[in-house]
Amino acid sequence: MSPALATRREGVHRPTRPIRLMIVDDSMVARAVLSRMIESDGGFEIVAVAGTAEHAVDALAHVRVDVVLLDLEMPGAGGLTMIPKILATARGARVIVVSSLAEEGAEETIAALALGAADTLPKPGTGRFNGRFSEVLLSKLRALGHAEDRVEPARSKQSPSTPLRAMSNDALGVLAIGASTGGIHSLGTFFQALPPVLGVPILVTQHLPVPFMEVFARQLGTSARREARIAQEGMELLPDQILIAPGDAHLTVESVGGCQQVHLMRQSVSSGCLPSLDPMLASLGPIYGTAAVAVVLSGMGRDGTEGAAKLVACGGAVIAQDEASSAVWGMPRAVAEAGLACAILPPDKIARRVASRAGDVAWK
Repeated sequence: MSPALATRREGVHRPTRPIRLMIVDDSMVARAVLSRMIESDGGFEIVAVAGTAEHAVDALAHVRVDVVLLDLEMPGAGGLTMIPKILATARGARVIVVSSLAEEGAEETIAALALGAADTLPKPGTGRFNGRFSEVLLSKLRALGHAEDRVEPARSKQSPSTPLRAMSNDALGVLAIGASTGGIHSLGTFFQALPPVLGVPILVTQHLPVPFMEVFARQLGTSARREARIAQEGMELLPDQILIAPGDAHLTVESVGGCQQVHLMRQSVSSGCLPSLDPMLASLGPIYGTAAVAVVLSGMGRDGTEGAAKLVACGGAVIAQDEASSAVWGMPRAVAEAGLACAILPPDKIARRVASRAGDVAWK
């Protein structure tokens, strides 16, 4: 085995096993600092470390992990370009990027998320998080959880006991999509499977801070094969244009003189999220009724459940991402378990279901 790679012995069996981690960083100091933070919590176990992404791929063939902590700046191919190969080898493990390149607004951050990283975090020691880096890191790792909980069939969670609602056959009038952790990759998969012409406005609320938004909009427009713009007050909703909630406001819709327009809101909501899915979804029901379809993708927490309930009460439909394809099955799970979803599917199949509501327009 390469000297840059060391595999640690697994600990003794516990009734609930710890979350197994791999640290991939060429800096011995960074590996030591992260190891101390993680090993202070008995809920985690570092089972492997690697000094390059190539060595990480080699190790993943022999050791099972739940989460890979990945630096981007390393010798060799580097972490960014190796994310797809790491995920393909990791057998269900998720990747969280911990790198000095994961700055707010950095192109590399959005690129890493689009390639499949579940989350990103700047390295400690730069004054961010007000000394709470360890707390933030451990919280993100807990949310990502155990790999086999995602790759094995979720019999108890997605069984026939989870009620599914009927979906209207009315023509699609608007599509609203919400996502958080792991959502950027899910959005890419969704839009790749969606026909290039849908014929209706598309609204997106993705939990991201303001400095990320311009890069996110640019990359989403490219992958979605559509114009993608950050929503501004009073914008008219246009067919096949993607309007994205800014990082500091909720994206809602109001009807003015028979024209549907953007209305940005900034008041606090019960989920604590800004932007939040709840106001967006709640605003669509009274205007579009049965013509509204909402999609709730990967993310932690319950954001979207209250808005989905209001949309469904007006006849709209909600589709939730399934657990196996979600980085974090929190938001879609909350919607599903509340009995608000008409389907629970991976993003590509969600796209096909949405396109079926657009009729012939989607296939011209």
